[in-house]
Amino acid sequence: MPYRCPRCEKDDLYRDYHDHEWWIPVHDDQKHFEFLVLESFQAGLSWYTILKKRENFRHACDNFDPQVIAQYDEKKILKLLDNPGIIRHRGKIEAMIRNAQIFLDIQQEFGSRDSYIRAYTDGEIIDNQLTDYRTAPASTPLSETISKDLKKRWMKFLGPTTIYAHLQATWQINDHEITCRKYKNH
Repeated sequence: MPYRCPRCEKDDLYRDYHDHEWWIPVHDDQKHFEFLVLESFQAGLSWYTILKKRENFRHACDNFDPQVIAQYDEKKILKLLDNPGIIRHRGKIEAMIRNAQIFLDIQQEFGSRDSYIRAYTDGEIIDNQLTDYRTAPASTPLSETISKDLKKRWMKFLGPTTIYAHLQATWQINDHEITCRKYKNH
Protein backbone atom coordinates (compact mmCIF):
# COMPACT_ATOMS: atom_id res chain seq x y z
CA MET A 1 0.00 0.00 0.00
CA PRO A 2 1.40 3.45 -0.86
CA TYR A 3 2.36 5.65 2.06
CA ARG A 4 -0.15 8.17 3.33
CA CYS A 5 0.08 10.80 6.05
CA PRO A 6 0.03 9.08 9.47
CA ARG A 7 -2.58 11.52 10.85
CA CYS A 8 -5.24 9.72 8.81
CA GLU A 9 -4.48 6.12 9.72
CA LYS A 10 -7.07 5.93 12.54
CA ASP A 11 -9.56 3.94 10.46
CA ASP A 12 -11.19 3.63 7.03
CA LEU A 13 -13.29 6.78 7.52
CA TYR A 14 -10.18 8.89 8.01
CA ARG A 15 -8.24 7.09 5.27
CA ASP A 16 -11.08 7.64 2.81
CA TYR A 17 -11.24 11.34 3.71
CA HIS A 18 -7.47 11.68 3.24
CA ASP A 19 -7.40 9.78 -0.04
CA HIS A 20 -10.51 11.23 -1.70
CA GLU A 21 -11.27 14.64 -0.20
CA TRP A 22 -8.52 16.31 1.80
CA TRP A 23 -6.42 18.57 -0.38
CA ILE A 24 -8.40 17.87 -3.52
CA PRO A 25 -9.02 20.99 -5.65
CA VAL A 26 -12.39 22.48 -4.70
CA HIS A 27 -13.96 24.83 -7.21
CA ASP A 28 -17.59 24.09 -6.38
CA ASP A 29 -19.05 26.73 -4.09
CA GLN A 30 -21.44 24.34 -2.37
CA LYS A 31 -18.50 22.08 -1.46
CA HIS A 32 -16.63 25.14 -0.13
CA PHE A 33 -19.67 25.94 1.99
CA GLU A 34 -19.90 22.34 3.24
CA PHE A 35 -16.29 22.49 4.41
CA LEU A 36 -16.85 25.89 6.06
CA VAL A 37 -19.91 24.62 7.92
CA LEU A 38 -18.23 21.44 9.09
CA GLU A 39 -15.04 23.25 10.05
CA SER A 40 -17.02 25.86 12.00
CA PHE A 41 -18.84 23.09 13.89
CA GLN A 42 -15.49 21.46 14.63
CA ALA A 43 -14.37 24.36 16.86
CA GLY A 44 -13.47 22.73 20.17
CA LEU A 45 -13.95 19.20 18.80
CA SER A 46 -11.94 16.72 16.76
CA TRP A 47 -12.25 16.48 12.99
CA TYR A 48 -12.96 12.79 13.44
CA THR A 49 -16.11 13.65 15.43
CA ILE A 50 -17.26 15.83 12.53
CA LEU A 51 -16.48 13.17 9.93
CA LYS A 52 -18.59 10.65 11.85
CA LYS A 53 -21.53 13.07 11.88
CA ARG A 54 -21.12 14.46 8.36
CA GLU A 55 -23.83 12.34 6.71
CA ASN A 56 -26.26 13.35 9.45
CA PHE A 57 -25.31 16.99 8.85
CA ARG A 58 -25.89 16.59 5.11
CA HIS A 59 -29.36 15.21 5.70
CA ALA A 60 -30.29 17.69 8.45
CA CYS A 61 -28.82 20.73 6.67
CA ASP A 62 -30.25 20.31 3.17
CA ASN A 63 -27.01 19.00 1.67
CA PHE A 64 -25.25 22.24 2.71
CA ASP A 65 -27.14 24.35 0.20
CA PRO A 66 -26.39 27.93 1.33
CA GLN A 67 -29.52 29.30 -0.36
CA VAL A 68 -31.74 26.98 1.67
CA ILE A 69 -29.78 27.37 4.92
CA ALA A 70 -29.87 31.17 4.62
CA GLN A 71 -33.67 30.92 4.99
CA TYR A 72 -33.72 28.77 8.14
CA ASP A 73 -36.04 30.08 10.84
CA GLU A 74 -36.51 29.43 14.56
CA LYS A 75 -38.59 26.31 13.85
CA LYS A 76 -35.69 24.82 11.86
CA ILE A 77 -33.19 25.84 14.55
CA LEU A 78 -35.24 23.98 17.16
CA LYS A 79 -35.44 20.94 14.90
CA LEU A 80 -31.64 20.96 14.50
CA LEU A 81 -31.14 21.40 18.25
CA ASP A 82 -33.25 18.27 18.74
CA ASN A 83 -31.18 16.19 16.27
CA PRO A 84 -28.69 13.92 18.11
CA GLY A 85 -26.94 13.10 14.82
CA ILE A 86 -25.33 16.55 14.57
CA ILE A 87 -23.51 18.94 16.88
CA ARG A 88 -26.34 20.63 18.80
CA HIS A 89 -24.88 24.02 19.59
CA ARG A 90 -27.29 26.93 19.14
CA GLY A 91 -24.51 29.47 18.54
CA LYS A 92 -22.96 27.36 15.79
CA ILE A 93 -26.34 26.67 14.19
CA GLU A 94 -27.22 30.36 14.19
CA ALA A 95 -23.74 31.14 12.82
CA MET A 96 -24.27 28.61 10.01
CA ILE A 97 -27.42 30.47 8.97
CA ARG A 98 -25.77 33.89 9.11
CA ASN A 99 -22.67 32.53 7.39
CA ALA A 100 -24.86 31.17 4.57
CA GLN A 101 -26.32 34.62 4.04
CA ILE A 102 -22.87 36.20 3.94
CA PHE A 103 -21.56 33.37 1.75
CA LEU A 104 -24.22 34.31 -0.81
CA ASP A 105 -23.13 37.96 -0.58
CA ILE A 106 -19.52 36.89 -1.24
CA GLN A 107 -20.65 34.89 -4.27
CA GLN A 108 -22.44 37.98 -5.55
CA GLU A 109 -19.46 40.25 -4.96
CA PHE A 110 -16.69 37.99 -6.28
CA GLY A 111 -18.56 35.75 -8.72
CA SER A 112 -17.87 32.69 -6.56
CA ARG A 113 -16.48 31.69 -3.20
CA ASP A 114 -13.70 29.97 -5.11
CA SER A 115 -12.67 33.29 -6.69
CA TYR A 116 -12.77 35.00 -3.30
CA ILE A 117 -10.57 32.45 -1.54
CA ARG A 118 -8.08 32.04 -4.41
CA ALA A 119 -7.58 35.80 -4.70
CA TYR A 120 -5.62 35.66 -1.45
CA THR A 121 -3.00 33.34 -2.94
CA ASP A 122 -3.12 34.49 -6.55
CA GLY A 123 -4.25 30.95 -7.30
CA GLU A 124 -0.94 29.52 -6.08
CA ILE A 125 -0.64 26.53 -3.77
CA ILE A 126 1.36 27.06 -0.59
CA ASP A 127 3.56 24.02 -0.11
CA ASN A 128 4.88 23.62 3.43
CA GLN A 129 7.00 20.57 2.53
CA LEU A 130 6.32 18.83 5.81
CA THR A 131 8.42 15.89 6.93
CA ASP A 132 6.20 15.46 10.01
CA TYR A 133 2.54 16.51 10.04
CA ARG A 134 2.85 17.53 13.70
CA THR A 135 4.99 20.49 12.61
CA ALA A 136 2.18 22.04 10.54
CA PRO A 137 1.11 25.41 11.87
CA ALA A 138 -2.35 25.84 13.36
CA SER A 139 -2.72 29.18 11.59
CA THR A 140 -0.69 31.56 9.45
CA PRO A 141 -0.77 35.24 8.52
CA LEU A 142 -2.81 34.20 5.45
CA SER A 143 -5.48 32.43 7.50
CA GLU A 144 -5.50 35.36 9.94
CA THR A 145 -6.06 37.83 7.07
CA ILE A 146 -8.93 35.82 5.58
CA SER A 147 -10.47 35.26 9.01
CA LYS A 148 -10.33 39.00 9.75
CA ASP A 149 -12.07 39.78 6.46
CA LEU A 150 -14.79 37.23 7.17
CA LYS A 151 -15.21 38.61 10.69
CA LYS A 152 -15.63 42.13 9.23
CA ARG A 153 -18.39 40.64 7.09
CA TRP A 154 -19.94 39.24 10.32
CA MET A 155 -19.18 35.56 9.75
CA LYS A 156 -18.82 33.55 12.97
CA PHE A 157 -16.84 30.51 14.15
CA LEU A 158 -14.32 30.99 11.33
CA GLY A 159 -11.17 32.01 13.17
CA PRO A 160 -7.62 31.70 11.81
CA THR A 161 -7.25 28.03 12.80
CA THR A 162 -10.56 27.09 11.19
CA ILE A 163 -9.69 29.01 8.03
CA TYR A 164 -6.27 27.33 7.94
CA ALA A 165 -8.03 23.94 8.02
CA HIS A 166 -10.28 25.14 5.19
CA LEU A 167 -7.26 26.16 3.11
CA GLN A 168 -5.70 22.75 3.69
CA ALA A 169 -8.86 20.89 2.75
CA THR A 170 -9.61 22.86 -0.40
CA TRP A 171 -6.20 22.74 -2.07
CA GLN A 172 -4.73 26.08 -1.03
CA ILE A 173 -2.13 24.77 1.42
CA ASN A 174 -0.30 21.48 1.01
CA ASP A 175 0.36 20.00 4.43
CA HIS A 176 0.77 16.42 3.29
CA GLU A 177 4.05 14.93 4.42
CA ILE A 178 6.55 14.90 1.56
CA THR A 179 6.57 11.08 1.62
CA CYS A 180 2.77 10.90 1.18
CA ARG A 181 1.61 9.70 -2.21
CA LYS A 182 -0.75 12.69 -2.43
CA TYR A 183 2.15 15.08 -1.90
CA LYS A 184 4.03 13.47 -4.74
CA ASN A 185 1.01 13.66 -7.06
CA HIS A 186 0.27 17.36 -6.76
